[in-house]
Amino acid sequence: MYLGTQVKARSAVDFQQWAQLGVFNVSSDPPGHPRTWTRDDLARHKEKLESYGITLDMVQLPVSCMLPDDEFNSPNIMLGKSPERDREIDVIQNIIRWCGEVGIPSVRYNLYIIGIPRSEREEGRGGSSNETFRWVKMDPDAPLTIAGMVGVDENWDRIDYFLERVVPAAESAKVRIACHPHDPYTPDGYMGVTRVLGTVEGLKKFVQMHESPYHGLNFCQGTITEMLDDPGAEIADVIRWFGTREKIFNVHFRNIRGHKLDFMEVFPDEGSVDFSEVIKVYQEVGYKYMLMPDHVPQISGVDRQGTAFAFCYGYITALLQSIGEPRKQAWVTKGP
Repeated sequence: MYLGTQVKARSAVDFQQWAQLGVFNVSSDPPGHPRTWTRDDLARHKEKLESYGITLDMVQLPVSCMLPDDEFNSPNIMLGKSPERDREIDVIQNIIRWCGEVGIPSVRYNLYIIGIPRSEREEGRGGSSNETFRWVKMDPDAPLTIAGMVGVDENWDRIDYFLERVVPAAESAKVRIACHPHDPYTPDGYMGVTRVLGTVEGLKKFVQMHESPYHGLNFCQGTITEMLDDPGAEIADVIRWFGTREKIFNVHFRNIRGHKLDFMEVFPDEGSVDFSEVIKVYQEVGYKYMLMPDHVPQISGVDRQGTAFAFCYGYITALLQSIGEPRKQAWVTKGP
């Protein structure tokens, strides 16, 4: 396993900084909206990153990652509307095929309807501003989305329709497709939706549908700990279940302080999960892809995001070295 990032580069300077910080593997998207990408766009982007010594491990598919009324995120897949969803799936199949042709080994995606609900931000370490989810502060009668009421069976039917068409495309292209869990767990019916990928049991069912070595998870450890009553005690066995079945294709290596329905997102060294121990579990199950930070707290300074992520890169690098990883490295002295 090895360090990675999915941070969107603001300029070529970020590519240089990633290489300088030892971030040699990334999930990064070509310019333009994914629905307009071509094979050449993907190839050029891959070549550009390689000029900095960086490997393009993954790109993001244009599948719903926010509310379904966002027209740029293939809303009809989770709205269950045909023939619109078939046209959206055609675009996704093409991107997967092109990734295989140009040598991008994996893609990530979401199947959200209600997005990522959060309560108000709270003060964290040293006065940082941190995301929280306190169910007692949420409105249990929050309005429905344009999806209306979506129960368990409807949700699974729409997911099954998608997987039935996309998993064969992934197998043909030999490209791993990695789905992000629903973030966070919410009680059934919140905003009209029962989030079937918001529980560990739901994720287990998901990876066993249309079983394939190319169908698995963008394993957001932060989101999965948000499903647990005692994250520090429970997360290791969850990693073992998915890891031993080779269903973990990427890891969002982030921490929370708290538990299901009541948590704050925090830096990796200060949460409910001991990262110095849990990283050994990924090694135990033979996990072999990226570990990347995700959802960092907002801190003070000129480059608040860049500094916060740089801290996480260094922290993850030290953890990897402490267990004899990473197995992948590159070295460059400059970009083009």
